Amino acid sequence: MKHFFNRRETIVTEALDGLLRTIGSGDLARLDGYPEIKVVLRADWDKSKVAVVSGGGAGHEPSHAGFVGMGMLTAAVSGEIFASPSVKAVLAAIRAVTGPAGCLLIVKNYTGDRLNFGLAAEKARAEGFAVEMVIVADDIALPDIAQPRGVAGTLFVHKISGHLSEAGKDLVSVAAAARAAAKDIISLGMSLSSCSIPGQPHEDRFGEDDGELGLGIHGEPGVERIAVQSADKLVAVMAERLAGRLDAKADHALLINNLGSVPPLEMSLVANAVLASPLAMTVKFTIGPGSLMTALNMNGFSLSLIRLDAAREAALLAPVGPPAWMPAKPLVAPAVVPMAKAAGQSSHRASQDAGTKRLIVTVCEKLISLEAALNGLDAKAGDGDTGSTVATGARSILDRLDTLPLADPAATLGAVGDILSASMGGSSGVLLSIFFTAAGRALDGGAGVPKALLAGLERLTFYGGAKPGDRTMIDALEPALKALDGKGLGDAAAAAQRGAEATAAMEKAKAGRSAYVGAGLQGVIDPGAHAVAEVFAAAATLLVTA
Repeated sequence: MKHFFNRRETIVTEALDGLLRTIGSGDLARLDGYPEIKVVLRADWDKSKVAVVSGGGAGHEPSHAGFVGMGMLTAAVSGEIFASPSVKAVLAAIRAVTGPAGCLLIVKNYTGDRLNFGLAAEKARAEGFAVEMVIVADDIALPDIAQPRGVAGTLFVHKISGHLSEAGKDLVSVAAAARAAAKDIISLGMSLSSCSIPGQPHEDRFGEDDGELGLGIHGEPGVERIAVQSADKLVAVMAERLAGRLDAKADHALLINNLGSVPPLEMSLVANAVLASPLAMTVKFTIGPGSLMTALNMNGFSLSLIRLDAAREAALLAPVGPPAWMPAKPLVAPAVVPMAKAAGQSSHRASQDAGTKRLIVTVCEKLISLEAALNGLDAKAGDGDTGSTVATGARSILDRLDTLPLADPAATLGAVGDILSASMGGSSGVLLSIFFTAAGRALDGGAGVPKALLAGLERLTFYGGAKPGDRTMIDALEPALKALDGKGLGDAAAAAQRGAEATAAMEKAKAGRSAYVGAGLQGVIDPGAHAVAEVFAAAATLLVTA
């Protein structure tokens, strides 16, 4: 695995300084004990309120330093990657922020954290500081374990404790609320990969087709391997495990946490799956989805829930200073607004024509069957999605086949253009929509089919900018349509095939996304041109067999 870093020994200190340089204010500072003492603390702290201190190994960013600020942590103590901070570092943090009101330590339930924070607490008490410690053990992945792990649910305790401290509550009250909250939190994670540590060799223990349920935030093994399947099914497994530990009659807040490298697109999809599951029936507020307590670059996510009461609800909804925290939001259904129709838009009633229908079905099914092959070609010349894009357009036409005015060829071409402009992504859908729309307009104006299609080609090349020799679908489409106009469909199919094969001799594309690849494409047929050739071949075969 590849990582951005300078030296293993300075990863954490450089990252903390990067955080402090980019917060845009002087609200945070660090103690001057680098590299052994890595403590980020509030620069504006006056010690008149209960200090709230947490921390642990690095690698969980933005936890823990990212949550230092008004309404959350007073200080965060960092160890090296996945290593507990030392007793000396924790004690330095306590001394730096604790006044007469005392200090609350919030500790995730790992042996190193319990021991180092615990001994620091004892030493601080011996020095005269009032210190309480709360241990969070929210992970339900391993139900029979004597010491459940502390994971992302710990952030609920940070938020509640920080709010109470900001409100001026005393140490006994803050600690009691934190302990009670910790008992009412459950969490469960799911990942498709383990994580890799910068500067260390990495070998993923996961197979290509499996993930893991309940692995820890340091990559520790979970409760079971689980086959990779749809997000809905994976979420359903997690929801069932979590629901068994919830009070079904109570309201809960849900934290949806990215464990490191799940793209935002997929995290939103996961959130939708969770909130469409039975688990959502007990959810009143959501936090996330977002990266809140990560495990370096783990490709996974976790779900944490806390039972709500009035005090916890107020604490979770209260604003805070740290920008890394994601505010709790009420659960709402997506709002839907009807689309306005274009002014003067003509409407054509659905009609039937057996020959037109057979041609459309044949072409669309051929394009769908080519999805993997076209993606493979595009992976060598572009971003590997031509087949999927074309297949999406073909499926959308088939899905709407019964709504098309098949008895009116001009209207059918226009309707196909409308469908493709809405269903196909990127430039392909727009270009094909231009082609079919212009061809339909020419046909409606009295041109024959070959001339109308050539009119569509003229508009396509005008807007798209490609011409023969540029290594695009035009290399197959233009000769095919010219042959269709003068000779017929069989000759058009042969011309399209020759045009597509000619692209393999072109070393560099001059238009389209393949133009960004540069040279080195010789021997690879352009996927768009190949698709055009296959369409004409399918149409010609249909004509022979009809």
